[in-house]
Amino acid sequence: MSKPEIILARSAGFCFGVQRAVSKVYDETDRGGDIYTYGPIIHNTEVVADLEKRGVHVVESAEEISSLKRGTVIIRSHGVSREIDTLIRESGLRCIDATCPFVKRIHRTVEAASAEGKKIVIIGNPVHPEVMGIMGWSSTPVTVIQTAQEAAEFEAPEEAEICVVAQTTFNANKFKDLVDILKKNRYNVLCVNTICNATHERQSEAKAIAGRADIMIVIGDRSSSNSAKLYEICRKECPNTHFIQTWNDLHLTLTGAEKVIGITAGASTPKNIIEEVYNHVRADL
Repeated sequence: MSKPEIILARSAGFCFGVQRAVSKVYDETDRGGDIYTYGPIIHNTEVVADLEKRGVHVVESAEEISSLKRGTVIIRSHGVSREIDTLIRESGLRCIDATCPFVKRIHRTVEAASAEGKKIVIIGNPVHPEVMGIMGWSSTPVTVIQTAQEAAEFEAPEEAEICVVAQTTFNANKFKDLVDILKKNRYNVLCVNTICNATHERQSEAKAIAGRADIMIVIGDRSSSNSAKLYEICRKECPNTHFIQTWNDLHLTLTGAEKVIGITAGASTPKNIIEEVYNHVRADL
């Protein structure tokens, strides 16, 4: 009996923004000194633990920033609010901004639209650090919408102008559905699709592979929003989908009838972890 084909998604792993942010931190560890990141640089416990071993500390509040006397503070890929951004830059500490350029674009969009008096709607997870940071760049009230029910229940004055943006890693199809609900309410909606191309490509490729697969494996940290969305997308196409952080979490039971095993990974999953999972799956067949 022939072994199943293993398909590894080309788009699996670090996206441009994450690679850029992680590289900046590792470069700083080579320089030495006191190094801090505002929040974990990415949502991956393996990477954060490795950086901690190299002397990188995580700070997560304005109070912690204010208590620092010296060192370098790196703004994580998710970005921060205008308040935190200003605090870091005026603290006298050295600041390195590793905000993903695609997230930075949303900050500028929200800042400009709110300055014009538009009400801001963010399609995304209200407790995700990227969304919380985006909210902090608006000078007008912000509403965060994550579900169809929330979109249907959204209310604003008829004359209100509304600017809609998206968390960069939000499900592209869900974003379209939620915007359609808002537009049905006849609001004056300016929609800026800020889901990054890498996210759209990763989600589309994962869906296509899962549609062919007998077993689908999604590699990502439990705290990673984009990895969770990949799992959600893949599970709809392939019920036998596994969400793992490392190969140690993977416990496959093969029947011998499998023809295709698919593997993808979130934007915050390092290459070495993906390779480790791929090699173990191949060796176990």
